[in-house]
Amino acid sequence: MISVNKEAYKVVQKMIENKELLNIEVVKLENGATVLDCGINALGSWEAGKLFTKVCLGGLAKVSISPSPCECKGLNLPYVKVLTSHPAISTLGSQKAGWAIKVDKFFAMGSGPARALAKKPKKTYEEINYEDHADIAILCLETSKMPDEKVADYIAKECNVETENLYLLVAPTSSLVGSIQISGRVVENGTYKMLEVLEFDVNKVKYASGLAPIAPIVGDDFTMMGVTNDMVLYGGITHYYIKADENDDLESLCKALPSSSSKDYGKPFLEVFKAADYDFYKIDKGMFAPAVVMINDMTNGKVYKAGHVNVEILKKSLGYVELY
Repeated sequence: MISVNKEAYKVVQKMIENKELLNIEVVKLENGATVLDCGINALGSWEAGKLFTKVCLGGLAKVSISPSPCECKGLNLPYVKVLTSHPAISTLGSQKAGWAIKVDKFFAMGSGPARALAKKPKKTYEEINYEDHADIAILCLETSKMPDEKVADYIAKECNVETENLYLLVAPTSSLVGSIQISGRVVENGTYKMLEVLEFDVNKVKYASGLAPIAPIVGDDFTMMGVTNDMVLYGGITHYYIKADENDDLESLCKALPSSSSKDYGKPFLEVFKAADYDFYKIDKGMFAPAVVMINDMTNGKVYKAGHVNVEILKKSLGYVELY
């Protein structure tokens, strides 16, 4: 079976070998764990953002950066594009931010291949029928604080690996790499909603692609949390190729999948978050989805499309000012 940790390790090795070109720093902790700083003390880069995103996806995707697509006319931002032939494993089995790391005063959301070793959360791996038994663990942390030996010891123990075989990639939300990797979750937002909200068997999704605008750095981590979410919710465009059963209604699935099907749709995410008393659990889970969804029913050849890019909300979120 494919190992997301072993595949991602190939990318991590490349990052370490080219750390100066990537504007990242590689720190060896006293217990042997390796930390790749991609935006806390280091500046980071476009290429580092692409590779960070690829690591998050367990090395099972092609990640690139391109100009704005025609659907986003009027908002000229760079876009991150993701292509994967292993959608369930790469997104839900690896990229999903499904592990809250709490050690003393350190907190970060963990995503990436190491989740498959620790089975965080276990239910996800049962639903997609995936396991990884690698002796190397790689975890991506969205944080503004460097992890220490205690954090590394905890993660290594949960993954059942030696600390010297643990690699931690870190980037704050308010960094270029952080912004890229969040927009790079555009495909995962759709597979997440399929499984967690619509209860669709994501193993039927055979191929997927997606693209989303990359947010400029417009504020601190909290502000960027809202803006980066908006890039996917209001600007993300996805394509899913599904091998359906005769009882699957992919037309209805497509209609229900975009963020616009949610009752909380229509305002920048920080406004929605404030209205929910800053409680994620009070926000409709159905809002966490791409703006546009296209589904190809590979069984009968039909193609469905739902949702739209909302340029006005994106501009409002960014405080976008056009100077003539």
